[in-house]
Amino acid sequence: MSEDLKKKVIEALETVTDPEIGIDVYNLGLIYDIRVVDEKTVKIAMSLTTMFCPLAATLPLMIIDVLKEKLGVDADVDIVYDPPWTPLRMTEKGRQMFKERFGYDIVEEYAKSTQEARE
Repeated sequence: MSEDLKKKVIEALETVTDPEIGIDVYNLGLIYDIRVVDEKTVKIAMSLTTMFCPLAATLPLMIIDVLKEKLGVDADVDIVYDPPWTPLRMTEKGRQMFKERFGYDIVEEYAKSTQEARE
C-alpha cells in the first residue's frame, strides 16, 4: 500500500511547478525524501535551488495543498539544505525539460563549471 501511495504522491508532485524555473519540484530534484507514515499522512523532505529562494514559504504550501486536494493526504514538508541542491539532483525528465525551456543542458554546464573551478 505504501509504495502505491508513494507513486501517487510523486505523480501529484509532478504537478507542482516552480514558478521561476517552470519545472515541477519532483523532476527538478527538490524532493529529497518521501516517507509514507500511514494511508493519510506523508512526510516530505525537500530543498530549494538556493537558501535565498523567494519561494521558500510558498512551495511547501503548494505541495501540502496539492496532496490534500488530489489524494486526501496530509503532508508534513520539511525544508532541508544538506546536502545542498545542485543540478545533478534533477531527473532525466527534468533535465530534458530544462534543456527544452532554456536551450542548454544545465547538468553539462554545471559539470564544466565545477571542473573548471577545481583546475
